[in-house]
Amino acid sequence: MKLFLYFLGAALFALLAYLLLWPVPINPQSWEAPQGEGYVGVFAPNKALAGLIEIDLPKNHYGPEDIVQMNGLIYMSTQTGWILTFDPATEMISEFVETGGKPLGLESYNGRLYVADAYKGLLEIDAEGEIKVLADSVDETPILYADDLDITDEGLIYFTDASTKFGAKSAGSTMDGSLLEIMEHGRTGRVLVYDLTAQETRSVAEGISFSNGVAIAPDGESVWVNETGEYRVLEISPEGNRRVVIENLPGFPDNINRGPNGTYLLGLVSKRAKPLDDLSSKPFLRKVIWRLPEFLKPAAENYGFIVQLGRDGRVIKTWQDPAGAYPLTTGGLVIGDRLYVSSLGSETLGYRPYP
Repeated sequence: MKLFLYFLGAALFALLAYLLLWPVPINPQSWEAPQGEGYVGVFAPNKALAGLIEIDLPKNHYGPEDIVQMNGLIYMSTQTGWILTFDPATEMISEFVETGGKPLGLESYNGRLYVADAYKGLLEIDAEGEIKVLADSVDETPILYADDLDITDEGLIYFTDASTKFGAKSAGSTMDGSLLEIMEHGRTGRVLVYDLTAQETRSVAEGISFSNGVAIAPDGESVWVNETGEYRVLEISPEGNRRVVIENLPGFPDNINRGPNGTYLLGLVSKRAKPLDDLSSKPFLRKVIWRLPEFLKPAAENYGFIVQLGRDGRVIKTWQDPAGAYPLTTGGLVIGDRLYVSSLGSETLGYRPYP
């Protein structure tokens, strides 16, 4: 009995030492998370996103993370590294090109496709699928997590580098990189701009907690940027000045796209994790949480959610699916009379009638 108690005590001591002292990749920073109000008021639950029409992706493809229309086809990035095309007339989905990385944000400009690839940087792809890397570094620092982009009429490509510490490739995946950055809350994300004419890249704004989706702002010069780690959308001017468009969202904002009639469509990829909010000002305990087995750590929770914002940031409408049948919704894009829904995990492309 004494021997058993000895080994039990030693095991408990080793476990305690592990939870308190084992090295972890994050150095959590203290911050004050806003008090989450949940799904109330303008965010009251509905089922408008339930029962989507779904088109199967080709075998072994999943996660249509972003969507753009070009030359009558719809292009979508996937978690398998491929960009696929969808023909709305035939509802056929085909492989277009494999980037060799992790394509996330997509936009089109003058008949070419522009891609924020989390592993490779900012890419340009022509109609034949030829890939050109436009930017993989800025100011002699590597772009570790190119996430989303939008393009002005003058050919300025604004794009996000979601984390300058936790690269998507070195972390093992885009999801792992985002979890590291958000759990640490080191605010290492930034907004960059690439000038297609000058072929130069510069930094516009830094110190953002996982800079994510990008859309050209109503003034045509600034950009709206999702600050995922702080549940809000920022407007950032070309000079780097910033203001809050909307804050204290009920979930983690992912993509943002320009919508009909000057509106914007914002995707919430997951519900907020209460443990993260409760421990926002307790960095030591966040280290302890990171040492727990994966199944005990806070994880993304499926809850389909797209928000339509006005030019002033006011919530106009939401489409929701509390059951999260279409997993990890990243955003929405209106093309014709359809609202297409993007996702990090689905094996299908989903859409519903708009509005």
